[in-house]
Amino acid sequence: MKKQQVATEIIVKDAHQNNLKHVNIQLTKHEITVFLGESGSGKSSLVFDTVAAQSRRELNETFPSFTQQYLPKYGQPEVGEIENLPVAIAIEQKQLTGNARSTLATYTGIYSLLRLLYSRIGDHFVGYSEVFSFNLPQGMCPNCQGLGYVDDVDESKLIDPEKSLNKGAITFVSFRPGSWRWRRYGDSGLFDNDKPIKDYTPAEYELLMHAPKQPFPNSPAAFKSADYEGVVPRIVRSILHSSEGKHHQAAINEVVTQRECPVCRGARLNQQALSVTINDVNIAKATKMNLVQFLEFLRGIKNNLGDEIIRSLTTKINPLIEIGLGYLTLDRTTSTLSGGEVQRIKIAKHLTNSLSDLLYVFDEPSVGLHPHDIQLIKKALLKLKDKGNTIFVVDHNPALFTIADHVVEVGPQAGAAGGKITFTGTYPELRASNTLTGEWLRKPHQLATPHEPHEFVALDHVHLHNLQDVSVKVPMGIMTVLSGVAGSGKSSLALALKRKLNGNYVDLTQQAAGISIRSTPVTYLNLLNPVRRLFGKTNGVSNQLFSYNGKGACPRCKGKGITITDMAFMDPVKQVCELCGGKRYSQEALQYQYHGKDIAAVLALSVDEAVDFFAAEPDLVTPLKRLQEVGLGYLGLDQSLTTVSGGELQRLRLAQTLGENGQTYFLDEPTAGLHLKDIAQLVELFHRLVTAGNSLILVEHNLDVISQADWLIDIGPGAGIYGGQVLYSGIPAGAMTTPTSVTGQALTEYLKTD
Repeated sequence: MKKQQVATEIIVKDAHQNNLKHVNIQLTKHEITVFLGESGSGKSSLVFDTVAAQSRRELNETFPSFTQQYLPKYGQPEVGEIENLPVAIAIEQKQLTGNARSTLATYTGIYSLLRLLYSRIGDHFVGYSEVFSFNLPQGMCPNCQGLGYVDDVDESKLIDPEKSLNKGAITFVSFRPGSWRWRRYGDSGLFDNDKPIKDYTPAEYELLMHAPKQPFPNSPAAFKSADYEGVVPRIVRSILHSSEGKHHQAAINEVVTQRECPVCRGARLNQQALSVTINDVNIAKATKMNLVQFLEFLRGIKNNLGDEIIRSLTTKINPLIEIGLGYLTLDRTTSTLSGGEVQRIKIAKHLTNSLSDLLYVFDEPSVGLHPHDIQLIKKALLKLKDKGNTIFVVDHNPALFTIADHVVEVGPQAGAAGGKITFTGTYPELRASNTLTGEWLRKPHQLATPHEPHEFVALDHVHLHNLQDVSVKVPMGIMTVLSGVAGSGKSSLALALKRKLNGNYVDLTQQAAGISIRSTPVTYLNLLNPVRRLFGKTNGVSNQLFSYNGKGACPRCKGKGITITDMAFMDPVKQVCELCGGKRYSQEALQYQYHGKDIAAVLALSVDEAVDFFAAEPDLVTPLKRLQEVGLGYLGLDQSLTTVSGGELQRLRLAQTLGENGQTYFLDEPTAGLHLKDIAQLVELFHRLVTAGNSLILVEHNLDVISQADWLIDIGPGAGIYGGQVLYSGIPAGAMTTPTSVTGQALTEYLKTD
């Protein structure tokens, strides 16, 4: 029997997902391929939405039907065929949304092993590993329930003593008169609803505000099956310590302050668990160590019973240190980890497994990383490749291109003008090519002529996170970059400056605040109603006819554009609505036009196309041009903002505020997800903002930005407890002669000509 030849290439045929133009491409296995091109050109559509999605979808189909219903659903990619497809593991840039009980140690499984270690070889036996869990009743501190902190509620901000219950005496959100929460008090029969709170007896006030959960006194008919609870414990239990809290965060911040639990002193555990030590260290003190310190602690343990557990712990911790995360403490809550840190934790996890012949797909692993840290990522990717795996990397950073065996450029532009393969070859061939990226890679680098600061804001003796007794003067009226390795203290210094400015600034972060599944560029910029009015006025009909959430919705798909058929344990079948053809509007709405296009066709335009289309409407064109200024001209007017990156959201917020001069802007890695060409455009915008009288404070690693800054504050030298010092403050050129500044070293290398 003839032996089958091992396939050496993944063959993609007719990929037309999103903006891909029926792409055919062969991608070499067991090597590193970097995909690059403008933002929105189609890189992720090819790598994540086509190749990885098809692999994960087909893998899921190998499980029994019962299991499939619990697995993530991946829709059928729009592709003709993919041959020789390995199992794909997609490692994306996503922050973890874990609650206060989720830490680095619990997320990585380190804490489970540590609990086992203390239960086996602790200096005395108090029970099994559950006793050392702050998430279980056996181990948690009874006062704070394992959180390590307690909430102090300022009652004066919950109650207006001049008012009665009927007049809104309970001022906290969701307790307004007549609401379901208010009715537990107003309809209870326990209080005179017209008596001001200031006239309550001490017993009445205690019952209203502090009574613990109990059956209703006098059992009013409406509440026979319910319990009564005072306002303060009810807010703490049902709002503060539940998922509802995130919806009322601003209101909570007004009335609640957190302080360390006075019983466990932040250790989270009860006294029984804390009484057990190994080498005079209890489990809470062990979790306050960073990974490097913790490894040293493990090496000092000499007990044969714990050898196997210590070996397992060491296997988990070493890769995390190797990839540059040794500064993280085990008790670090996962919600405070950056997307880049989470991605590196996932990479480290895969470095220790024995699996081979997998396809690893990475989404911009360089984001959030200093040039020094990128070297560690490169080593990790090469290790994964050496184990016999295929590596696909979507990235814009030239520092990562150099490890590529193959480079694929998608373009030539973004959105509808992209979706084609414009280059395949090696990195040296890319540099020599006439492609967009090739031309930008050959451009010489040089420092900008810095602007003079208008004034300085002095930060004196700052103590915040890993900043200990730091003093520095931050210039205003120019473009200042805060640099340093990941975890060095850049964001902490930015936070200290925000506190000093006391709210007089524009905070542009990468958080998706205020974004829902219905959010689009036109809704975000409040342009949808003007567009509807334009259609209504031009055609002499109601504006409401041009809303697919209202009167204008297609009657069959109810404005969704697709019909979904539930297939039980299989993927739901999604089909373009046959009646509206995916346009979401009714036939009546679609018969009306403006300049030859119906409402669906207008909303399908990109920002760039819309600027030309609405040339006669300055109220629409002005905000759209601001999107172009921040490099977002490729976004579709009706594109869901849940599909855009954190960097794109940040630039969208920046576009909203352009034209309001005299501001101080804080930006957090605004170049995230940007091609070299787009970064140059953004830097030009920053210079224009400075010229117009604004101050820019950027947390940034990108050398294209650092080289064009007016001022550089470099923080380090390392991360966590190994950082937190101001290594250099001045014009960027000066950092190059500061021996301790790794940013200065990277800048020196960056400015060298080939």
